[in-house]
Amino acid sequence: MKVRGFEKISFEQFKKDFSFLENIEDAYNNIKIPVRATKYSVGYDISTPFDFEIKPGEIKLISTGLKVYFQTDEVFSMYIRSSMGFKHNIRLCNQVGIVESDYYNNEDNEGHLFIKIQNEGDKTVKFNVGDRIVQGIFSKYLVTDDDNVTNVRKSGIGSTDRKDDK
Repeated sequence: MKVRGFEKISFEQFKKDFSFLENIEDAYNNIKIPVRATKYSVGYDISTPFDFEIKPGEIKLISTGLKVYFQTDEVFSMYIRSSMGFKHNIRLCNQVGIVESDYYNNEDNEGHLFIKIQNEGDKTVKFNVGDRIVQGIFSKYLVTDDDNVTNVRKSGIGSTDRKDDK
């Protein structure tokens, strides 16, 4: 029984999401399954499968080529790596990426993990294949005693927006 881990998305999904890449097959082959850097590291380092630059003030959407699976009472959170913030003033546009267990293998994008970063510094930053950008952390979460939600995810990013909240 699989409890938690990472997988590559299909090559077909990767092509669909990032068809603009010149060497799409190379980028797909460069996808690394995240690992922790040390025995006591909390986060799993997620790296880029292709080279890119981000100019001051620029925002970039980065495909990881990954999906993640875990238990229904857990959450996977993505944070910018400390070195990205301290050395380069790079931040995640949503500050913390929250991934629910039902995002895995959704019908829209297979659960493809994306990161959106912004360069808040004054210098262009170059990323190379394999550079670690974010770290992902698995955590348990709790619900209230009177929680009785029955809605289910129907698609990918942003699909849990409720119509009655607007």
